[in-house]
Amino acid sequence: MIGEVKKLLVIPHIQVHNANALSSPFTIGFPAMTAWLGAVHALQRQLNNQQIGVLFNAVGVISHDIDLQTYKGENDYVHSIVGTGNPLDKTGARSAFIEEARCHLDVSLVIEFDNVSVDERTLLIEQVTHLLHSKMKIASGDIKRFNTPICMNVTQGDDSELKKLQRHLMPGYALIERRDLMIDAMNEGQDALQALIDFTSIHYSCESNDTDNTDKVQWFRHSKQVNGSSTGWIVPIATGFYGISDLAPAKNQRDPDTLHRFAESLVTLGEFKMPHRVDSVEALLWRYYTQDDYYLCQQSQFATPEPCDSGNEFE
Repeated sequence: MIGEVKKLLVIPHIQVHNANALSSPFTIGFPAMTAWLGAVHALQRQLNNQQIGVLFNAVGVISHDIDLQTYKGENDYVHSIVGTGNPLDKTGARSAFIEEARCHLDVSLVIEFDNVSVDERTLLIEQVTHLLHSKMKIASGDIKRFNTPICMNVTQGDDSELKKLQRHLMPGYALIERRDLMIDAMNEGQDALQALIDFTSIHYSCESNDTDNTDKVQWFRHSKQVNGSSTGWIVPIATGFYGISDLAPAKNQRDPDTLHRFAESLVTLGEFKMPHRVDSVEALLWRYYTQDDYYLCQQSQFATPEPCDSGNEFE
């Protein structure tokens, strides 16, 4: 809405060590959106426990650097996960080895907040800084350092305020939802999984050079085109869960007061896009949504289910 003022908490350049890179059962790389919104919701709960009534309504994620912990040796065809040496168990035997994909990250978070007055913003920044240094993890990774958080207002339609925000986020890549590419492909009759593979795969072709009568060939790299142009940096992203069982108690569950259910990951397409190419703050932000058995993190342009106020329904 033009003229709407968004109150934003920007936490620049958070360096996360050993974040969970296994974002879904069949994707590895940037952590799932549920990890980012979950970390911000956990931060809100810690602040609420300290009598700071802040509400975090939406989150934007900007990636500055990612170091996926994989290894590819000489003559290897695929990359291998760099595992950890776990300690011996109580019997002195080596623990069962379960591959855990990890990555080191440098990210900035843009958090839309409410219920905090201008006079309370200094206290909010102080407590956020303290909690990030002492109690918080992000995507199961340890927070090593981050720049001083900033509170700022950005008015929808005000280019000068938007550019001020963008300067804090550059250079980097904002993660934007591109479910529209999946919808268009499926409307044309394509299978969902095949559409996802087509948009994220890279193809190589070669042409021989017959002019000099040699065996040399020239290789070309290309990816799927959309409307005659490259789609940019398209990646598969995990954006939520779909319940596949009824709500019921489970034996030995960690929280005895909350009902349990089995769920499957939801995966769609996203695009890493430089912030200066984003024309509004809302285009950066992800929110919680629910509908029937779906629990989603999505952006407002795809918002068909009912939004959650702060994610409290899923504690």
